[in-house]
Amino acid sequence: MTASFAERIGALDTAPLIAPEPANPRDSSRLMVVNRGEGTLTGRVFRDIHEYLNPGDCIVLNNSRVFPAQITGKKESGGKAEMLLVRPQGKHWLALSTDIRAGHRINFEEGFSASVVDRLDSGELVLEFSGDVFEYAARHGVMPLPRYIVQKRKQEHISAHESDDPAKYQTVYARERGSIAAPTAGFHFTEELLGKIRAKGVAVVFVTLHVGWGTFRPIRSGDPSAHKMLPEVCEISQETAEAINSARARGGRIISVGTTSTRTLESMTGEDRVTRAGSMQADIFIYPPYRFRAIDALSTNFHMPDSTPLYLTAAFAGEELLVRAYEKAASEKYRFYSFGDAMLII
Repeated sequence: MTASFAERIGALDTAPLIAPEPANPRDSSRLMVVNRGEGTLTGRVFRDIHEYLNPGDCIVLNNSRVFPAQITGKKESGGKAEMLLVRPQGKHWLALSTDIRAGHRINFEEGFSASVVDRLDSGELVLEFSGDVFEYAARHGVMPLPRYIVQKRKQEHISAHESDDPAKYQTVYARERGSIAAPTAGFHFTEELLGKIRAKGVAVVFVTLHVGWGTFRPIRSGDPSAHKMLPEVCEISQETAEAINSARARGGRIISVGTTSTRTLESMTGEDRVTRAGSMQADIFIYPPYRFRAIDALSTNFHMPDSTPLYLTAAFAGEELLVRAYEKAASEKYRFYSFGDAMLII
């Protein structure tokens, strides 16, 4: 049986290539341009991306902002209780923790507390807090860096004072609070680069998808159709929808930055290729084969082999071309994952 594209990518030795820190400056990261029509792979620098954009195009970015979602309290027994907040759900919150059960009460600093109402089949806890969670997390929470970044920093002996700037794990245009993981494809943009893009006559617009557990929950089955995508809140404003539809109507391309922007657009664009304003719970899982109706190009990072973003990227780039891109990236020592280098698929 032929190995799947994900297995072939997973067989590459990418562990030494995990980036523990973002490029400095951000737009100095490497960019691999993947041309689907020509089947070519071209190495550039990310600040050159504007050369591949045309007047009349529209570039779409996710402006969700990461909040310090890791909080630690104590059980009534005195044991430590660590949790990762996921998202509000009505008057409750969903969170992840391996050692907290339904019925537990968790006490935090300042008299703040939570009662564990339930544990869902997804593994998420349902919690009822005694006060404003965002306000408490802002004072006492920790930025939820991916575990592989934390481990890589330890391996490379990067001290806390060198790496603890929370702004490193935000895009420069992050505005809407609510994500527990950054929309990392946007890390490469600087205000100067966005200015160059606008000056070229390209519309720069923003959507919002609050990244939750759904985006990075691993795919455990060899059959992607068996994977259930957990819902994440997304929104497109009327202004953004009009700009996207206007660009499309005049023959411009829609360039999506990141898989979260793409899932937002694909969720809120009809078969008529009209993007609609509004908000919803996005639970779309995009994997090959999939017919895209909203986007014409995609900028994204190099993803983990068992991740939903990799499957979306394969659906857009084509499986064989994507494997070639990853093989080239590994052989030429591109930097991988959240703080790593980027590809532009056109």
